Amino acid sequence: MIYPDDSQILEFMISPSKRNEGYRYLVGKYKEKLYWHIRRLVGDHEDADDVLQNTFIKIVRNIDGFQKQSSLYTWIYKIATNESLNFIQTKKNKYAESLDGSQVEYIKDSVYFDENKALDHLQTAINRLPEKQKLVFNLRYYDEMPYQDMADITDTSVGALKASYHHAVKKIEEHLKATI
Repeated sequence: MIYPDDSQILEFMISPSKRNEGYRYLVGKYKEKLYWHIRRLVGDHEDADDVLQNTFIKIVRNIDGFQKQSSLYTWIYKIATNESLNFIQTKKNKYAESLDGSQVEYIKDSVYFDENKALDHLQTAINRLPEKQKLVFNLRYYDEMPYQDMADITDTSVGALKASYHHAVKKIEEHLKATI
């Protein structure tokens, strides 16, 4: 299906009579992209579904407050990122879990993930990154997001993001060299 551009989706969503149609377009256009973005951050399929649902709820509740200082795409990615990081922090606080072991096991056991050893090693390396580097790596590597969009989402300078990405890549390379 071909979806309207973001400005049209936004117009539908702020119009009371077309809000449901706008929401269907928004979900159709961004559900898969946001799911994989969230999944790479939280690791588990069920958790990613929960965070995705919370993301869309937050978007709908706050759409009237969207000030168009950034693109709709950047705004919803920022919400998804913040919801993911909040979920991770809550889970860490609640269960005092580390992201190293348990999240990798979730991914290995998931029917949605390839059991290829190289991918397991890559995912392990990514999960060992500090949260900020993990986020930057996922946005740049998997989502192929431009640094400026990443800066808008994370409220971080482009230079700092480039440095974070560089450090993340180096850590991943070191891990892969040591394990493969």
